[in-house]
Amino acid sequence: MPHRHADELRRISALATRSTHERFAVVDAALLDRKAADAATNARLREMHLFHGSDASSLHRMLNAVEPGSYIRPHRHLHPPKAECFVILRGLVGFAFFDGQGRAADEDLVLLDAQNGPFAVDIRPGVWHMLVSMSPGSVLFEIKPGPYDPLADKDFAPWAPAPDSSGAQAWLTEQELRLRSRFGLP
Repeated sequence: MPHRHADELRRISALATRSTHERFAVVDAALLDRKAADAATNARLREMHLFHGSDASSLHRMLNAVEPGSYIRPHRHLHPPKAECFVILRGLVGFAFFDGQGRAADEDLVLLDAQNGPFAVDIRPGVWHMLVSMSPGSVLFEIKPGPYDPLADKDFAPWAPAPDSSGAQAWLTEQELRLRSRFGLP
């Protein structure tokens, strides 16, 4: 019997839905399709689906659908220190891990590939990182500690352009080209 997701999703913002399940939730192809479609029509080219009950929850579990062209500014989770784990469910997503001056060596680049692996990356607290969608329809499962405080969740890298700045798209393109070159992608 198919899973009914329409009754289980509640829009909580222009960027996210939250699951309303009482006992369990299932991630299937229909849910991935829906979140990927939502991301493709979202102005930021990404969309979250939250499984945790509230921002105050101690463990946050979410789908993160990200389309090519979505700029996620490099950041870290230091105040308070929080680790993060990403598992690729669909598509290709590149990660870059930076030092404090904004440098990322070739060995600091990772490509998560839902078809061939690697499939997950675990990030320690305080590590500068960004992710770049390398294919349409990419969806990650993300896990990190709560609670979520939008004023303290992320420290944004001072050496990377802000999303609304004139240099943001060029900087994102440079990172994407570097990832494509490193992993032999067209």
